Amino acid sequence: MEASSPVVDSATVLVVGDADWTAGFTATLEAETEASAKRAETKAAALDVLQEGGVDCVVSAYELGDATGIELIREVRGETGTLPVVLCTGEGSESLASDAIAAGVSDYVALSDPVDDQFEDVLERVERALRTAQRSGTQRERARQFDAMFDDARTATWVLDPDGRLERVNETAREMVDASTADLVAEPFWTLPWWAADGENADVERLVQTALDGEFGNAVVMQPPEVAGSRVFDLSVRPVENDRGDVVSVVVEAVDVTERVDLERDLRQSEELHRVTLNNMTDTVLITNEDGEYTYVCPNVHFIFGYTAEEIHEQGTIDDLLGSDLFDREELAAEGVLKNIETTAVDKAGREHTLLVNVREVAIQDGTLLFSCRDITKRKQREEALATLQETARDFLYAETQQEIAQHVVDDTSGVLGLDASAVYLFDAAVNELRPTAYTSQMRELNGPLPTVRADGETLPSYSFVEDEPLFFEDVHDASRLENRATDLRSATYIPLGEHGVFVSGSDQVGGFDAVTGELADLLAATAEAALDRVARESRLREQDRMLQAQNDQLTALNRINETIREIDQAIVAAETQEEIDHTVCELLTGDDRFAFAWIGTVDATTDAVTPRAWAGREQGYLDSQAFAVDAANAEPAGQTAATGEVTKVPNVAAGLRDDPWRKDALARDYLSVVSIPLVYNDLTHGVLTVYAPSQDAFDETTEAVLAELGETIAAALSAIERKHALLTTSMTRLEFEVDDPAFVLSRLAADAGCTLSYQGGVQQSTEGSDVFVTVEDGSVDAVVDAASQLVGIDDAQRISGDGEGGVVRLRLTQPFLALELADHGAVFQEATASPSATTLVIDIPGGIDARTLTGLVRETFDSVALRSKQTLDQSIEHDLTATVLEKLTDRQLEVLQTAYFSGFFESPRDSTGEEVAETLGISPPAFYKHSRTVQRKLFETLFEESNAPVTGTGRVQ
Repeated sequence: MEASSPVVDSATVLVVGDADWTAGFTATLEAETEASAKRAETKAAALDVLQEGGVDCVVSAYELGDATGIELIREVRGETGTLPVVLCTGEGSESLASDAIAAGVSDYVALSDPVDDQFEDVLERVERALRTAQRSGTQRERARQFDAMFDDARTATWVLDPDGRLERVNETAREMVDASTADLVAEPFWTLPWWAADGENADVERLVQTALDGEFGNAVVMQPPEVAGSRVFDLSVRPVENDRGDVVSVVVEAVDVTERVDLERDLRQSEELHRVTLNNMTDTVLITNEDGEYTYVCPNVHFIFGYTAEEIHEQGTIDDLLGSDLFDREELAAEGVLKNIETTAVDKAGREHTLLVNVREVAIQDGTLLFSCRDITKRKQREEALATLQETARDFLYAETQQEIAQHVVDDTSGVLGLDASAVYLFDAAVNELRPTAYTSQMRELNGPLPTVRADGETLPSYSFVEDEPLFFEDVHDASRLENRATDLRSATYIPLGEHGVFVSGSDQVGGFDAVTGELADLLAATAEAALDRVARESRLREQDRMLQAQNDQLTALNRINETIREIDQAIVAAETQEEIDHTVCELLTGDDRFAFAWIGTVDATTDAVTPRAWAGREQGYLDSQAFAVDAANAEPAGQTAATGEVTKVPNVAAGLRDDPWRKDALARDYLSVVSIPLVYNDLTHGVLTVYAPSQDAFDETTEAVLAELGETIAAALSAIERKHALLTTSMTRLEFEVDDPAFVLSRLAADAGCTLSYQGGVQQSTEGSDVFVTVEDGSVDAVVDAASQLVGIDDAQRISGDGEGGVVRLRLTQPFLALELADHGAVFQEATASPSATTLVIDIPGGIDARTLTGLVRETFDSVALRSKQTLDQSIEHDLTATVLEKLTDRQLEVLQTAYFSGFFESPRDSTGEEVAETLGISPPAFYKHSRTVQRKLFETLFEESNAPVTGTGRVQ
């Protein structure tokens, strides 16, 4: 074979036998064709392969070892008579060929040497056998198909001879008439009772003649009235030709279409009604095929899209109209219908419409998809307008002025009403005018600058306001009170806002207000009016509050200084040291923010200057900025008082700014008035108290007199302290430093939290780090905890007391705290105060320890350190008692005691309950109370049993 045949290339050939030539033929088959070859040496093996299926032809040798090829053919024919089998033998004979033919062989090949030369012949025989089998199969299939169609119970079928006479009829056709079909054979088809009663049916005759001429014909034919039922049939005729093209028969088929004809009639009757309905309904119906091409366009398509049906057809596919991703085809196939798909479409005029689309699978003519479109643009706009109005009402809740509300109204008018031009006039009762407080740029473009109008009822906004009447105009140019005849506004509305003003909105289009827009405009104006009422009411309340506050301030000013002095007197009585008195006085004077800064200084005889020894408030580096020289003229007030021994008062620091250099530094820190008081008792000077206020004239005559008396009280207390300390032998030096190092954990935390932090003892060392208790001033405890969580140097922060402004926080530091390093040197880290602008440290150094060593340690620890004060303190036996008690407490007991103390558990009334302290510590309430009682027992044991100091009638340990 020069080229392999397609019929062979697509076949699977089974080669059976163990003769030498079978292997060679298999190789030739695979080399010269694309056929798939299988091998089997015995009959049993061959039958197994055939049982698996997929074999198109069998090529078998005669000798199969356990059987012969004839036996294999008989087995195959027992299963199928169509599978081609080619028998090849080297010992051919007429008897063998006869047996093979009798067994049902498809072809017989007698092989002779050399066998290889005959493989091409075997391949040709295989191809011929395959083609024969293929033709036979096709013929059988056609015959089966014809029989199936001929016996179709739904179709009546007749077969006619070349003259148009009846030859054969199926059962369906027989049942249509009462006559015997045997009597009708050989009669002309158009004269038979199916189509004619007593004559011929010309329409049927012409139809049959069409087929006899070799063409297909089709017609709808009604049976004669005499025939039972008088059905209507769709009649088709088809010529059957032989190989030469001659018509050898005609097949006539009839399908009963009576119901379809009735339906079509009914459809035509209702078509006019549907047409009227579709032409007048607002929903649009479109039908397309699977490619989106229109097969039907509803005549009312212009209601939504503005196009005619013809223009829609010309556009292309429905994707161009509704978008390509409108729905999921697989989802539609599963559901059958998809409802309420929201999409947008642009009409012929370029306007955007919001549509709800239902998509349904149909089979109408050539259409498979039906789209029903409903325009919900107005409804959508109304929903969006109401949503915007809701947002506007929410914004009104936070507006604090009428101007804010007016601006919100004009900003949201476009979203609520769909109108870009709007303005709000607010009424000024003082001058009886309506002022344009807020307006859009579109309003200014259409109308020009908006003038202020008199509330006299002469102009449109004025008339609406005075008469409290909403005005709506299809064309504002028709209004007689229109003042600006050159305005480009056409449709417009003027709605009064109660006693507050008028809302104006409009557009450059005539007839811009429908019922919905008017209703929304009224609703927007009513919402704005309610908001304006609220703001006016709150404004009146604030004015009343200001008047009451002014009266209260006057009374408070009279009492506050006296209360402060009483607190200072009480603190001085309880004070044990000079430093305590100094700091208490300064802190109490600045504690209520009436005074910005206070400090006490001592005259240094060697420098002839006032040296600060205690201060409180917003110091801001002021003490470092001055030398405070003792001078009666032009010196800082503290220096003048030190020089004269008299009260120095500066009501206005700004006066004489160019004359005295200290004034510039004071003003930079908002010190606007100053008073300096000498601390003198029995002609003995104990220093100078200087107080700074953040307002001018803060020190009137009464305040000055009270502070002068306070100076005498302080001096008397300091004299008493000195006399008491003279009786004690133990001393301690207290150093106070100012630190400027952002790396210091308290400084960094105070700056980040924007507050003042004070450490006053309570550091504990554990394996997890150092726990430090700090007091929060001028800030939120929660803000400190949040800021601490962001710092690497702090592992944990927990609020111990305080809710809101002020409180105590426990910090767990990841690095060693300065207090521990000082303790290694025998010193006590007494306190630290860190604010966003400054940090101060207080260190107590027992006698016998070189203060310069500890000072060097502090300077090495921080970048910038300034020694602010150096004080000598007396140390009584109470220090020994404290040390004794602390030695007896475990770390856990000390932690419980400190947490309870800083939580305000020991206050009366208590700031925190035992249960709250226990929760802070992460222990049970019984465990907390057990620790608390244990600490109390150890304290009393030390105080009453171990202390050698006598107990006086006052209960104080001496």
